[in-house]
Amino acid sequence: METSLLLGLTAFLISLAMTPVVRFVAIKKGWVARPREDRWHKKTTALFGGIAIFIGLAVPLFIVADFYTLWTAIALPGRGAPLPSIAAVIGMGAAILFLLGLADDFISLKPQNKLIGQIIVASMVVFLGFRLGWFVSLTLDTMVTLVWIVGITNAFNLLDNMDGLCAGVAMVAALSMAGLYAGFDPAAFFVAVVIAGSCGAFLVYNFNPASIFMGDCGSLVIGFAMAVLSLHHGGFAAGSRLSAFAVPLLILMVPLLDTTLVTVIRLLSGRKASTGGRDHTSHRLVLMGLSEKSAVLFLYGIGAVSGIAGIFVSRSDTMTSPAVIIPVVLAIILMGIYLAQLRVYPEKEFSVLRGRKFTPVLLELTYKRQIMMVILDFGLVAFSYYLAYRLRFSGQDFNYYFQVFLKSLPVIIAVKLIIFYMSGIYSGFWQYISTRDVFQYGRSSFLATVIAISGVTVLFRFQDFSKGVFVLDWILTTAFLLGTRGSFRLFTETMKRKTLAGDHVVIYGAGQGGELLLREILNNKALNINPVGFIDDNPLKIGKKIQGYPIWGSFDQLSELRKKHPVRGVLLSFNSTADENEKAFDAAVRYCRQNGLFLRKFSIQLEPVENWLVNH
Repeated sequence: METSLLLGLTAFLISLAMTPVVRFVAIKKGWVARPREDRWHKKTTALFGGIAIFIGLAVPLFIVADFYTLWTAIALPGRGAPLPSIAAVIGMGAAILFLLGLADDFISLKPQNKLIGQIIVASMVVFLGFRLGWFVSLTLDTMVTLVWIVGITNAFNLLDNMDGLCAGVAMVAALSMAGLYAGFDPAAFFVAVVIAGSCGAFLVYNFNPASIFMGDCGSLVIGFAMAVLSLHHGGFAAGSRLSAFAVPLLILMVPLLDTTLVTVIRLLSGRKASTGGRDHTSHRLVLMGLSEKSAVLFLYGIGAVSGIAGIFVSRSDTMTSPAVIIPVVLAIILMGIYLAQLRVYPEKEFSVLRGRKFTPVLLELTYKRQIMMVILDFGLVAFSYYLAYRLRFSGQDFNYYFQVFLKSLPVIIAVKLIIFYMSGIYSGFWQYISTRDVFQYGRSSFLATVIAISGVTVLFRFQDFSKGVFVLDWILTTAFLLGTRGSFRLFTETMKRKTLAGDHVVIYGAGQGGELLLREILNNKALNINPVGFIDDNPLKIGKKIQGYPIWGSFDQLSELRKKHPVRGVLLSFNSTADENEKAFDAAVRYCRQNGLFLRKFSIQLEPVENWLVNH
């Protein structure tokens, strides 16, 4: 392990030293990426950083690689020999794809030509004996492995769409691979450390604001190396079918999510999947209101969490793994649904689905969402019941009670969904979940648990059942119901706040009127105003917050506030005609006139229809 870490440090230092050299040459030769409408970067930036990544990766690999095993596997195939050196396989494949990517960076190869080259390299890897090990059928497993290698290679290529994203996600995934192979496979551990070192060094120059881009000669190399490295897990995951499937997917969750999201939405929107654009996961996070750095770091965090989950699953049995896999996958799916709702190309989005016979059904699923909520709750109920057993029992006890879980699960699901429906939790709008709804969910979950207990008592006479399981099940079900609904509202409100645009204003009056005004601003973008907070003359309110917006101080402190924020106007949320508010209103009018600020008054009134008819 010490040698591997030393060579990983070598990869880091080589890439760190070579990147500024490559950048200098690229700028001198004019090998730069200039801003374009369909690209994200805003300034001219040096290209070919992938050269430094490849050199940092290749030197340690070629030092350690056993090319004799590679030659033996090629010259004497099918003789039952062990797998060739993974360092040699990745080194050789990476070299070929580096040249392919370099040619594409220079002369822009056609997508089909790049794909053919990738398929050839992937076929070489499969020929040498590396497979996913997902299926008993070697034919099926071979074909899926080819798709996996080509798919992951292109996934990292697509992920190279924002400063520091591809290199950083690759570094996080490689470190997860290192944790996965530590103590099990020294050769794979070495390769993972080398990849992490080379990408980490390049990240020093590529993180926002980037001074150099890697290009295809870097992203194809990284994607291929990670794809092959993930295949190697099958060598010691044969004892757990679930682990063999789940671990590679979890560790490479970020590139898989981005590629799936982009490909599906582009195809449904009538655009080519291979065409560049500003509709990637990272771009959608920025559209939500995150900064570029925050969006990239957020995806690093997702990669780290899913990577740790993959390591845990690889060291757990099939009974325990779902307790980690299901929440992670569910969270990723929900995030994908959230991001897919953001409109990047309003005039084209989902155009393939428009005007079809099934369009009304899709609109029902998309906009009303009750059916989707039922499907979600179906999974949550099953998972909560399983997790309750997992927490209550362990070891051999769980193996015994797992059979009890299986025979009672259909009853639990049916009873709970019926009670949820009858109690009316599917009749509301999740966007407007309130305190009253929270109590309703709690009551519905408690009633469903009581009826479920009655059901298993009638059917099975409560034999071998545990009261503790049902207590845990009620707690978990309630928490998941509230958590998923709350996440929907949190996402909606966060998106509204982050995407607000227009003149910065301060709301004068932090009472009920101010809270209602803030709600109207958040829900009505046509107002084109962006509040920075409140001011209020009540000293007891200063320092508090309303829906996350601070109450800065009294009206007398508005001048100080304007030094920190570019306030363009003041919104009055109180009744200016009330006697106690006349002085405040007059002071606001004078101040705004003297300082060139606009002043608007918020009011809610019910106007008789007769008045409207007279005016119209």
